[in-house]
Amino acid sequence: MSGRLIGVVGPSGVGKDSVMRALSEAVPDLALVWRVITGVPKLGGEDFGSVSLPKFERREAAGAFCLTWRAHGLHYGIPGDVRLRVAMGSMMLVNLSRNALGLAACTVPELVVLHLTVSPRLLARRLIAGGGWMRQRSDDDLRAASLHLGTTSR
Repeated sequence: MSGRLIGVVGPSGVGKDSVMRALSEAVPDLALVWRVITGVPKLGGEDFGSVSLPKFERREAAGAFCLTWRAHGLHYGIPGDVRLRVAMGSMMLVNLSRNALGLAACTVPELVVLHLTVSPRLLARRLIAGGGWMRQRSDDDLRAASLHLGTTSR
């Protein structure tokens, strides 16, 4: 019996973490995957394992991750046991980068993508409320971030 890895993608501010928490509460057999990230957790943000870059690189070299990628100046990793758990029938839910989907599909063929979008206006309000570098994004960047992914069939 094969499980599924549900990769939740979408721009920052779209509500991925809220949707993931709601899904995991509504579906008891759905397990949340904690990503390992080289950043510092923000209060009220995503739950993840925070590590230093040297520690991340050591773990990556040791094969501790089934998937890694770089985005926004950070390193991201999905624990290696996720692939095995999915193969054994588990339903897993993970926050993925849209840029990592191709590699993720090759790594875990049972990948299903849940792409979240909101209107550019709402996304802009959320990003501004979040503060930091997000305030610098242009309207064009916000429109591009809210585009839907194309679909492919296998």
